[in-house]
Amino acid sequence: MLEGLLGGLFNGISIGAVLLISALGLAIVFGLMGVINLAHGELMMLGAYTTFVVQNGFKLLGEPWFELYIFFALIAAFLVAGAVGLLLERGVIRHLYGRPLETLLATWGVSLILQQFVRSVNWVLVIGIALFCLLFFGAMVILSRRPDIERIRNWIVAVMLPLSLGIAIATGSFLGQIFKLAVTKPWFGAQNVDVTAPSWLRGGLPIGNFQLPYARLFIIALTILCVIAIYLFLQRSTWGLRIRAVTQNRSMSSCLGIPTQKVDALTFALGSGLAGVAGCAISLLGSVGPNTGQNYIVDTFMVVVVGGVGKLVGTIVAALAIGTVNYMIGSGVLALAFSSVQPLLDFFTFFATSSMAKVMVFALIIAFLQVRPGGIFPQKGRSVDA
Repeated sequence: MLEGLLGGLFNGISIGAVLLISALGLAIVFGLMGVINLAHGELMMLGAYTTFVVQNGFKLLGEPWFELYIFFALIAAFLVAGAVGLLLERGVIRHLYGRPLETLLATWGVSLILQQFVRSVNWVLVIGIALFCLLFFGAMVILSRRPDIERIRNWIVAVMLPLSLGIAIATGSFLGQIFKLAVTKPWFGAQNVDVTAPSWLRGGLPIGNFQLPYARLFIIALTILCVIAIYLFLQRSTWGLRIRAVTQNRSMSSCLGIPTQKVDALTFALGSGLAGVAGCAISLLGSVGPNTGQNYIVDTFMVVVVGGVGKLVGTIVAALAIGTVNYMIGSGVLALAFSSVQPLLDFFTFFATSSMAKVMVFALIIAFLQVRPGGIFPQKGRSVDA
């Protein structure tokens, strides 16, 4: 019984570590800009798919290089998710600041678009998107040099948008007719894909009669490194100081010359990159699919709310607590631990499924927020009164 309890505790901590990596970025973004980004889970999904692509690329290089692919995948996942997050902030969220309902709906729409993009992405789609961006944004950059650009901007957009879109669609259809299945076959499809861990991440560390999986130990170590890196960045770097200043008082920071728009973009890109790293960690725990991010987004938001908005320490405590409690209830470990007490055994057996465990954890969080609505570490300072 003790060994099962310790094994469940370890597995719960490893799941909490994944939630922590994801929630770190969300806590920074939510705390700084007050943006509820429902596409955060899809950024995790993009990080997981990036890991899958990097893995397949390193398989072509042979066995010695394949053992190191996970380190390159972490960097690639951070860059890809960070770039998508930067585009999301620049193209959508920047125009919706101060309108939380519109931001909520817009990011939900983006999440659906990203899910469908992964299901149907192929060479035709990629070439079409690249051609559209080249024509439309290239024309906007060239024509922005005109002295009367502000007067004719709407006319330029009205002409170039349908023209660029039509050329991109026509080019994609032409390529599809010529090359047939070669360019129209989806890269991933709707089915899940599997990521093979390097040999040194397979197996486990034997302790007594149970093992600590190397993959989960790696995830815990990765989480610790991410927490240390984020702490040093926020506390010791110039841009970290600017982020903390904007979090405390945006208007005063702007008056002091801090470029708040650049801070917003950097913060969103950083938070999105951390979501990509979390997606890379998720790929080591199971198969990856278009709906992977949806399995973690609710828990990630609960971590941010319970820990306290923008609080690093609160995010750490809440992530580990929610991940551990969720796993131990859903896996039946607590039911086994209280097997000698019949009422408790019946209670925890009823909730010993993944879906019912989430219901139980959600109820506990609601009860906790009734006592401490600001979370474990509530926000303090002038931003609370604003």
